[in-house]
Amino acid sequence: MNIALILAGGSGSRTEQSIPKQFISIYEKPIIIYTLEAFQSHPQVDYMIVSCIDGWHDVLKGYASAAGITKLRWIVGGGENGQASARNALLTLEDTCKEEDIVIIHDAVRPMISQEIITDCIAKAKQYGSGLSAIRCQETIMRTEDGEAGHIGIDRNDIMRVQTPQAYQYGRVLWAHKEALKRGITNAVYTNTLMMALGEELHFSCGSNKNIKITTLEDIDIFKALYATKRDAWLKG
Repeated sequence: MNIALILAGGSGSRTEQSIPKQFISIYEKPIIIYTLEAFQSHPQVDYMIVSCIDGWHDVLKGYASAAGITKLRWIVGGGENGQASARNALLTLEDTCKEEDIVIIHDAVRPMISQEIITDCIAKAKQYGSGLSAIRCQETIMRTEDGEAGHIGIDRNDIMRVQTPQAYQYGRVLWAHKEALKRGITNAVYTNTLMMALGEELHFSCGSNKNIKITTLEDIDIFKALYATKRDAWLKG
């Protein structure tokens, strides 16, 4: 069984809007619904669980119902950060999932997720235990202490930009979240940072520069442009 775990617990303060960013409507559709539709249409995804910001559960249910999202089975409370939100959802699945089942953790605010990315993420998790959507770094990377100047470069060939989705075998990722709590690790940005802190080796799956995370108003502009643009037929790939 493959279950998509959607993180929608953030308040979206950096967009400076009156509603959480995952519920901002673009082209008359909330951002989170674009994301849920991607997993709804994927043939390998059986169910979805959303870790949602408090006070918005009924709103999410209404939007999902109107959009024909039938795979959404659970909505649970979001935590104080992404780690807690993921843990809440993973604990909810204890009576449902087997150790070898796959959980695909994804940001609600990455609505440009493709079917190919989901497929490869699941495949890598089944083969290796983990599949982290990632892409090579194309920019020049420098180390800085103050954000104003730097003199040390980092070889970009050694750098991978990790995104979501991140897929894991359920037993492994549940253990990691419980073990992190025992060790006092409580503020991991993503599940992969938590697992790295525990010494786990992780495997990459395909990602995309289009798979942006909507954090700022500029990101909303980029998403609108990407969504409205189709690749010219003469371009290969």
